[in-house]
Amino acid sequence: MDSPLFTPISLGPMKLANRFVRSATWEALAGDDGAMTPHLAGLIATLGNGRLGAIISGHAYVGREGQAGPWQLGIYDDRLVPGLAEMVENMRRHGSRAVAQLAHAGGQAVEPLSGMTPIGPSAMAGRCGSRVREMNEADIARVTRAFADAASRARQAGFDAVQIHAAHGFLLSQFLSPYFNHRVDRYGGSLENRARFLLETVEATRSAVGDDRAVLVKINAEDFIDGGFSVDDMVGACLLLERAGVDAVEMSGGTVAEASRFSACRNELAQDPAEEPYYREAARRYKDAVGLPLILVGGIRSFEAAEQIIDQGLADCVALCRPLIAEPGLIARWESGDRAPARCISCNQCFGPASAGEGIRCVIVE
Repeated sequence: MDSPLFTPISLGPMKLANRFVRSATWEALAGDDGAMTPHLAGLIATLGNGRLGAIISGHAYVGREGQAGPWQLGIYDDRLVPGLAEMVENMRRHGSRAVAQLAHAGGQAVEPLSGMTPIGPSAMAGRCGSRVREMNEADIARVTRAFADAASRARQAGFDAVQIHAAHGFLLSQFLSPYFNHRVDRYGGSLENRARFLLETVEATRSAVGDDRAVLVKINAEDFIDGGFSVDDMVGACLLLERAGVDAVEMSGGTVAEASRFSACRNELAQDPAEEPYYREAARRYKDAVGLPLILVGGIRSFEAAEQIIDQGLADCVALCRPLIAEPGLIARWESGDRAPARCISCNQCFGPASAGEGIRCVIVE
């Protein structure tokens, strides 16, 4: 192909055929217990036909207390492994690499779904009227083990990599952020302390999956909250992740908290390809300081913008989410030579059917 977007790249032991990655989302198609369903299998199979370098699963909760929403994928129990193996088969149908995203919602967990009190770095108001309990060190050790056990299940299911979700104001993101983390012990205060839980999770996860599987981390460029996780924090945390042996970082931004000026899914559409990536300045800061491969997500809608990201060294891979909800075959279309922009208009109406129990889907592009 005539574009660097269609050249291979290695993320640790995982080799991708091209630079396009499907970023994780909430598909709202799993069973009430987080199990694979025919509808979810069908969606993943469609993505598997789309010529993506890698496909990252929807955020899969590693423990019931960490469930973020209904019909969310689970990876907390061995009985879920056969369904996850079916997911891997569908992801890899035409050469895409399969990545399991491991997540815990922390203070954003929905107590009515799990029947369990949400936990976080510090006591705070949760969702649906819940109060979040501050974790003690035994809780931290238990959740670290839950991530490692989930990673082991991902390996059993055949995934090529796992991605630890430390973005969007979920548990590990909350620990990183001074807005949420008010601790005075060794898990609070300095960036090194706030990153300790994440680094311990990376170490346990690596031990669980071995050196022949890639370990990725998703992290915020910033929280977009006054007093929250900043771009400086992001650079410092990613240097720590590099030393910890992570294979690649995916950069996103914002949180699901009301205090955030931006969520990860902005309702805006840039007119200039150079202005499309939401986190372009943070990505420049990252690339100036950190040696790990960078996957950049957020706002990318045109082939031109994606190609500029690679040509300019802004990132090593381009991740897409909502464009692939509207058009699962987008990358195959671009590869064929039809390089018109994605049909996604960033309206966020795809979350309407998801919230209604119908699964995520575009209501504009039929």
